[in-house]
Amino acid sequence: MHQPGLEQERRRCPPRPPGAGTCPQPSPPRAMATRWGICSAGRISHDFLVALKTLPATEHKAVAIAARDLARAQEYAQKHGIPRAYGSYEELAQDPDVDVVYVGVINPEHLPVGRLFLGAGKHVLLEKPLGMNTAEVRELAQLAQSQGVFLMEAFWTRFFPISEQIRRLLAQGAVGEVKLISVTVGHPMENIHRLVEKKLGGGAILDVGCYGIQFASMVLAGERPESIVASGFLYPSGVDETTSVILKYAGKRQAVVSCTMSVELPNQAWVCGTKGSIELPAPWYAPTTMIVNHQRHECPLPPPPQPLNFSNGTGMRYEAQHVRECLLRGLKESPIMSLADSELVASIMDTVRQQLGVTFSEDQQG
Repeated sequence: MHQPGLEQERRRCPPRPPGAGTCPQPSPPRAMATRWGICSAGRISHDFLVALKTLPATEHKAVAIAARDLARAQEYAQKHGIPRAYGSYEELAQDPDVDVVYVGVINPEHLPVGRLFLGAGKHVLLEKPLGMNTAEVRELAQLAQSQGVFLMEAFWTRFFPISEQIRRLLAQGAVGEVKLISVTVGHPMENIHRLVEKKLGGGAILDVGCYGIQFASMVLAGERPESIVASGFLYPSGVDETTSVILKYAGKRQAVVSCTMSVELPNQAWVCGTKGSIELPAPWYAPTTMIVNHQRHECPLPPPPQPLNFSNGTGMRYEAQHVRECLLRGLKESPIMSLADSELVASIMDTVRQQLGVTFSEDQQG
């Protein structure tokens, strides 16, 4: 049986709940393409580059990649059609053809590498967590502001069409007053070296727990919790292994976030209010489906042109689109993931780690 327009249908959202909006379509060509530099040739950078390929080449172009191993950078450049490869981050920072740098290095390098690119006058999309602690986040934010350049933490979850619809629905009171937010996020990841090593900024909180904390912050519009209670277990190396966090807000509202790197959790999220609920099935942090008051709504991703390392990795296309829109508007930070939001999430994670007894060498500095 003939099915006309199958590819178009796959890319189009089904009917949305009232006021939920539609799947964003690529904007028509305008201005020059945003020229991306890629810092690090790791798994997450691969997925970001694949995601860029699902966007119009007239709007996004990867023009350079840097890794501390030049051969690795050259391998990625060949695989992804990037014209220039560098064996140092400093060379990328000095490339005059780079507008904005996507930084996907390990957590403890976020501050020094962020400093490098911001100091060179580059706009920066920096992977989460923006810093190892609040002090680092604040330093990067202040540097970006003093340099007059754009900086955003790459919490890709916030930019999915489903997340945009959630914000709109909440603003319209679709579930009434939010009373409870429940989030689980965790996978068996103890075999990943960087996650179990303190010197590499390991632990579940900085790696995946941050998603749950930022989600609660998004749902409650950046409100600061009245109290934070955390309980959990540490890995033998001293990083956090499994943690549950209760964030209590004024008006008898709370968010409960559970994260782990030892077992597979449901990886679902719920927002429960006085008039209904929103459910995000797994993987909720890269959402393509939501259930609003028992009605299911989907917004599928375009198929990846190359294999991915992470589920729904092409969803990074949305944060890339958002960065371009911000730059075209002359913005220095995102109205959706502001630097104040990043500082709030970092401060909550600091308190959680303090209660668990997890400290990093970066916490002793400054």
